[in-house]
Amino acid sequence: MDPTGDMRAFVRVVERQSFSAAASLLGLTPSAVSRLVTRLEGRLGVRLLHRTTRRLALTTEGELYFARARQILVDIEDAEAEVTRLRGSPRGRLLINTSHAFGAHQLAPALPDFLTRYPDIEIELSITDRIVDLVEEQADVTIRAGPIADMSLAAHKIAESERMICAAPSYLAQRGVPRVPSDLAKHVCIIVAAPTSSHWPFRMGDRVDSVEVAPRVITDNGEAATRARRRRHRKAWRHPPRGFNPPGTDGAVAD
Repeated sequence: MDPTGDMRAFVRVVERQSFSAAASLLGLTPSAVSRLVTRLEGRLGVRLLHRTTRRLALTTEGELYFARARQILVDIEDAEAEVTRLRGSPRGRLLINTSHAFGAHQLAPALPDFLTRYPDIEIELSITDRIVDLVEEQADVTIRAGPIADMSLAAHKIAESERMICAAPSYLAQRGVPRVPSDLAKHVCIIVAAPTSSHWPFRMGDRVDSVEVAPRVITDNGEAATRARRRRHRKAWRHPPRGFNPPGTDGAVAD
């Protein structure tokens, strides 16, 4: 049952003073329009129209319903037109949540061009490496790497990235160079906290093997992981995608 369809049929009949004219406007047959009006009257339990072969006349209840229903249809049409305009020309505030590394090194530099292209959009950028609840944080979109934990979210893949296992030459000289992924289980690792952060996947031919590492350092901030690697023993860590050059790396890594 479509209450607005019944309402629209009734309003158009009254406006056109004809079932045939209303049917032509709505793309229906006159008999179909008559059934819609009859169904509306049945649901309301009152007669809205006096029908004769020559004319249509509103009852008292019909006059009241017609005035309210016509305004409701106008409001619906206005709401749909407004949403359509927004779809054609994006506007309003867009709250984006992303990680420190991506937000600082990829997203922030791209914002000036985006704002020039969409002058009616305001950006609120939230940067954190913590996994967030989109509803609780009131974020419109989040940009993250890795598998989707909440399958109820609408997700779109925008890019692929590679990660590298990096360590300082001084650390490798002291602890040895891992030759196969399983060797990492014996090394000192730094990880950025995430649901699967202690499981490092490696593509081996046509399969993907996962190695569970035992981290000595866990942080929820990628920049902190970078600085922890730089200090003292410069432990092994899983480097962000290629193209991201964290501050202070100055070439003192081996991958």
